Order: sequence, then C-alpha cells, then structure tokens
Amino acid sequence: MSTEPEISLDSSLAAQQSKGHPKGLYVLFSTEMWERFNFYGMRALLTLFLVNALAFSDKDASLVYGGFLGLSYLTPMLGGYISDRYLGNRNCIILGGSVMALGQFLLFASGYTYAANLDLAKGIMWLALAVIIFGNGFFKPNISSMVGQLYKKGDSRLDAAFTIFYMGINVGAFLGMSICPFLGDVKVGEVRVVEAFKWGFLAAGIGMMLGVLLFIFLKNKYVTDPDGNAVGSKPDFSKATLSPTGEAEKANFSTASIIGVAVLMVVLFFGIHYISVDPNPIKSWVYPFIYASGISLAVLILTDKSITKIERERILALYTVAFFVIFFWSAFEQAGSSLTFVADKQTDLNLFGFQLPPSFVQNANSLFIIIFAFPFSWLWLKLQKRNLEPISPVKQAIGLLLLATGYYIIAMQVKGIGTSGKIGVIWLIIMYLFHTLGELCLSPIGLSLVSKLAPKRFSSLLMGVWFIGNAAGYALAGTLGAIIPPTGDKFEFAASKGIDLQAVLDGKIQASASQLAILAQEKIDVHYPTFVGFTIHNLYEFFMVFVTLSGVASILLFLISGLLKKMMHGVR
Repeated sequence: MSTEPEISLDSSLAAQQSKGHPKGLYVLFSTEMWERFNFYGMRALLTLFLVNALAFSDKDASLVYGGFLGLSYLTPMLGGYISDRYLGNRNCIILGGSVMALGQFLLFASGYTYAANLDLAKGIMWLALAVIIFGNGFFKPNISSMVGQLYKKGDSRLDAAFTIFYMGINVGAFLGMSICPFLGDVKVGEVRVVEAFKWGFLAAGIGMMLGVLLFIFLKNKYVTDPDGNAVGSKPDFSKATLSPTGEAEKANFSTASIIGVAVLMVVLFFGIHYISVDPNPIKSWVYPFIYASGISLAVLILTDKSITKIERERILALYTVAFFVIFFWSAFEQAGSSLTFVADKQTDLNLFGFQLPPSFVQNANSLFIIIFAFPFSWLWLKLQKRNLEPISPVKQAIGLLLLATGYYIIAMQVKGIGTSGKIGVIWLIIMYLFHTLGELCLSPIGLSLVSKLAPKRFSSLLMGVWFIGNAAGYALAGTLGAIIPPTGDKFEFAASKGIDLQAVLDGKIQASASQLAILAQEKIDVHYPTFVGFTIHNLYEFFMVFVTLSGVASILLFLISGLLKKMMHGVR
C-alpha cells in the first residue's frame, strides 16, 4: 500500500519562511484585483442594463443574473481540468482573462447598438455573457491554485498568503463596484442616462486587459517556486510518473469509471430536476446541472487509480469542508438580495448626515476586507509561532459562528419594528462587519486548504470543485431569499387600497376576489412563506433561519474537526 510522509518543516523551509512572502504573490494579487474589478464592475450594472436598455422585466433580469452567476462558478471545473491536463495555469489565465475582456467589449457593443437595433443588442448581450462565463472558467481556478505553488509543501505562510490574495479580490471588487457604476449608472435628476451603461462595461474590459498585460510581463520574473522554477507551466507527462515528493503527476481514470460517472451525472441531473421542478427554467434546469456536475466530478476524482490512501482521505476531508461552506455562502449571499431589500424598505439610510443608496450598504463588506485582511494575515502567523494556530476546519467553524452572530444582531434589531418601523443603517454595517470577519476565517482559508490537500495533478480541478460549493451556496441563497416575509412597503400599499394585509395573512379575514387581484398584480403574497415546515411570520423569524443554519453548521464542523485533522495527515 502506498504511503506518504507526514508534512514537517526542514531547515531550508524555515529559511524560506523567514524571508516574508514571495514577490510572485503580489503579481497574482494585482492580476486577480483587475479581474475582480472587471467581474464585479460588470455585475453591478448587468441587471440595470437589462431592464433599462434591453427592455427586460425585473423578474427576467434577475433570472438571467442568477443563471449567469451559477454558470460562472460551474465552468471552473472545465478550466481546471484543461489546465491540469493540457495548457497549464499560466496559459489558462492569459486565455481566460483575454476572453473575459472580449466579453466586456461585446457588452459595450450591446450598449452601443440597443437604441438602433434592440434585437441585435440582445443577441450580442447573450453572446457576451456566454463568453464571460467561458473565460471565467479558465481564469478563476488557475490563479487561485498558483498561489499555493509559490510555496513549499508544509509552509505555514500559506493561510496568510491567501488572506493577502483575498484582499486583492476585495480591493478589485470595491473599485469595480464604485468606478463602473459611476461611469455607467448615471442619472440627471431622476432620469437615468441609459446611453452611459456602455462606458461602465468598457471600463471593466480595460481593467481586465490591464490585469492580463501585467501578468504577461511579470510572470517569468516573479511567478516562480522557492527554487526559481516557473509556476503554472504547461504540464509535461513524458518525463516521469512521480513528482519529487512521490506524488503521481498524471491522473489515471479508467474508461469504466468515466462512463459510470457520466451515467451518474445524467441520473442525478434528472433526479434533482424532478425534485426541484419549477416554472423558472434556471431553477429547474441550470441548478440541477450545477449540483449533478459537482457531485459527479467529486466521484470521478476518487476513482483515479493513482490515488493513495492518504490522498483519498485528504480529498474526502476537503469535500466535507466544502459541504459546510455551502451553508456559509447561502447566508452570506443574502447581501445582494434580501438584505438589500431590507436596506431599501425598512432601514433608515442616513449615516452621519449622508443618505446612502441601498445598494451601497453591502459595499461595507469590501471595505472591511481591505481593512482587516492584513491584520488577519498577521494573526495567523503570530498564532502559528506560538503553536496556537487552529487547523483550517476550526477556522472555518469560527467563520460560520461569526456569520450567525451577525445575523443574530440584525434579528434582534428587527424584532420590535413591526411592519412600519425602520432600523438604523449602522446595525446593517455592524452585521456586515461580523460577516466580513467570518468570511476572512473561511473563504481565503478554504482556498489555502485546497492548495494544501489537493494532489498536484488535481490542484486546479479540485479548486474547481471548491468553487462548485460556492455555486451550490448561491443556489441555496436564492431559495432562502425567497422566504422573506412581506416588508413594510407591502403593508403600506395594501392599506392604501383598503386592504388589511396583516389580517389576511393571519387568516382573520378573507380577501375578496378584487382585493386578491390587486395584491397579485403587485406580487404580494397572501400567505406567509414556510421553510421545512416552519412558518416565517416576520423579519425576526426570517433572520433566525440563518442564525440557526450557520450556527448548527458551525457546531457540527467544530465537533468533527478532530476527525478531519486525522484525515488531513499533518496538513493544518
């Protein structure tokens, strides 16, 4: 039976760690920053562009947005596989970044032509989104997996490195969500200048090209391993079957396992589709495809004949952590849906004399990431030197607990406001602070964990699996966001039409046919939403759903952390 030595620090590794982080980390940091500028800048404008320029309804625009985001986190599996087997990380980053820039320029073209030819503009828009999804699949898993390759196995700086890298993600996100809307979402008085959207997309495309050029010119000099060898080069399977560490260099999937997994994927797809059948085609077709693809890929990797017992246990530990991460993102990603809705309808947005736009409040997350990323990086190194650093699953359990705490704070604030009261925006900002601290414990540590646990031949592919966990969390976020009960504006509208919505919801009175028609026209439900058999009567109960889910997930992950530690075989 094949075995693998436990990871330990030798004198040369200790010497490397004393020098600080390699310069290649900051090249990857900057490249990722411009990519996130591109992606989040476009994302901030997309639904507004669809509604105001391309004449989509709000509902249809939301469906396009959800499908786009889900598929963007599915394609990294394909990009990771092609990188590991054929092109290498470097080529995939250049290819993916260039393709995404092309997608933004296509959106610019759509924004340029919509007034003269709406159908042509819509066609260009669909092509642009497909191109961006494809490009993101090549870029996303490969740049993340390259960070881990800058360091030797067992290097304790890796968690700190991914925290620094993660700050690059959020600097780019903050800049993108600030600059692109400034250029593209323009109003003169109360009238939106629809023609301006194209300039936001153009800025996003230019930002992406800057990132690609930066990487092209600096990669050979700085993006190297501790021995000075190029990181992320095209794989070469002709020279050896084992790496210097004893790992197999190439996966070995049998024809039978590939066919079996393909059959499994089809069965899972139609099974999940049947369970989640819905008039919404994205919910009933795209999400089942995401879930089925993720599970099937996970199974496929475990059928590789070259996997050792230790590698298999490490991969299973990674899958376990990825499962719990789904619950984090399902709650965290309410920022773009239910939390923004609460900010818009039941929050006093006046902060120190400034009236904040509802959509800007969630940007507090990016600001807090920028502020706290380096302190967290320092914290992990300080704890490591004192032998007090918790293992990665414990850090992620802490992240889930901090998320639950943030939701508990906001739940207590909305508990007594009824249907007409408003909470102070400062409480949403405090909630986002706790969510950010939780994110810093979980998300960059997760990226680091993939680099630590993944066999080299699966490094990008398993990074793709990790992002599938994110995609599943986003899908669950949509399901959970839909159980938000009616907010104050719905009760105000009903009252203006002589309808006691509270009494209707409580079953005390029966609305007339004409009243039901009025409420239906405004898409106001006459029944409280339910979740796993529980009725959600108000915002307090709604937010307590997230307190419960993330809190229970935190406790369970902490309880099994000892078992995961054994399965990780020396990786922290």
